[in-house]
Amino acid sequence: MPQPDPAADTDAVPGAHRTGGAGETEGPGGPRETGGAGEGEGRDASGPWAALSGLTTRGRSFLAAGVAAAICAYVLGQSDLLRVGLLLSALPLICVIVLYRTRYRVAGSRRLTPHRVSAGTEARVHLRVDNVSRLPTGLLMLQDHVPYVLGPRPRFVLDRVEAGGRREVSYRVRSDLRGRYPLGPLQLRLTDPFGMCELTRSFSAFDLLTVVPRVEALPPVRLTGESPGHGEGRQRALALSGDDDVIPRVYRHGDDLRRVHWRSTARYGELMVRREEQPQRPRCTVLLDTRSIAYEGVGPDAPFEWAVSGAASVVMHILERGFSVRLVTDTGEAVPGAGGGGFASHGAEAADVAGVLMDMLAEVDHSDGTGFSAARDAVRGGGDGLLVAFLGGLDEERLTAVARMRPRTGAAVALVLDPSLWPDGPARGGAVEDRLRRLREAGWTALAVPQGAELAELWQLADQQRAEPSGPTGQGFGAWS
Repeated sequence: MPQPDPAADTDAVPGAHRTGGAGETEGPGGPRETGGAGEGEGRDASGPWAALSGLTTRGRSFLAAGVAAAICAYVLGQSDLLRVGLLLSALPLICVIVLYRTRYRVAGSRRLTPHRVSAGTEARVHLRVDNVSRLPTGLLMLQDHVPYVLGPRPRFVLDRVEAGGRREVSYRVRSDLRGRYPLGPLQLRLTDPFGMCELTRSFSAFDLLTVVPRVEALPPVRLTGESPGHGEGRQRALALSGDDDVIPRVYRHGDDLRRVHWRSTARYGELMVRREEQPQRPRCTVLLDTRSIAYEGVGPDAPFEWAVSGAASVVMHILERGFSVRLVTDTGEAVPGAGGGGFASHGAEAADVAGVLMDMLAEVDHSDGTGFSAARDAVRGGGDGLLVAFLGGLDEERLTAVARMRPRTGAAVALVLDPSLWPDGPARGGAVEDRLRRLREAGWTALAVPQGAELAELWQLADQQRAEPSGPTGQGFGAWS
């Protein structure tokens, strides 16, 4: 049975299935990849001299002792000592030849579950090794390469894999830092029974683990951002009155024949029906300020990481409410793509959209930008709707630019992570309050984010601030349940 290295937290996983991974290998003295989907050329420096370089400390000691004994036997004229020297020298060389000439065909695979996890959450990696040759293998050491941030490098010792047999092991990985981390390549180390020589061969395939930001559950509040006529679940009729306002489409199986539009049918030469209603989904834009000059500090508890986690939480919460969502950075980059103004299409599945957005947030980093001109154009290009902005430190020029980004209709919420509100930041609390006041005068719901703030509490506080009759605009957040 496989024996995990005590340095790694591992366990056996019976019954695992191979769904992808490192590929099949074959070669003298160890594996060499032979090809396949997702596989590359094996790093097998095969050859006698390469095999000699695999001598262990024990093998080199035996060889050195044998050579020394042979020299002493020649000098002293002792034939018995010469026999001992030859035996000591021949043993590691014989092990090298046997190990080099032995041909194993070993297939390795890796299965990662799940491929996308939140920061601080564990994922499990399943490894499987199949001996597809007719000979049993010797002692094998299985090692998978993982980044340092995911934990210690896992190692397993496989005593012997019989012909046609297999071994399955698993280990856990965990990261407090978001990002995309490669797992692999898988490495096999083959040794002889005496421990004189070991040969290392690597597969080339690898997997990617995506660590997304932490997502905080948000309470339901009342927000605007709906498209006209949608607020209470209504649909806007595109075909109003008369044939000229009708928008026809191709007949589909199951359509009511009473909706057939004969004029369009005669014009296009195929059966057309009236499309009388077009559902309009509410829209939301989440603006993430990534300017490096706007934040201070690094690490999981840095303000920029709080902003990224907050943007991820709002994106997931808004998607659950049925909104069409897009994510915009200060550089003007919009996710999803430019189609439909950067918003998710009506036919897109919420889970697919969430995956795209979370993958982007997993890799987003500081930008070298200094302004919001590109972001302003991107926000205005998406029309009106709800706007939620996560902002770093703002000077007078950037404050004016942000104030003008408020949509004409719909709510605008700004969560400001000024460096002065976090440890080791400059002392300018009065300036922060003044800038928040100016944003409120421009129609924003602006809140400061100190260290340790809970996004759920700020989310409710923003709702209360907008609902106050004496608020900056006197508007409610609209219907949201």
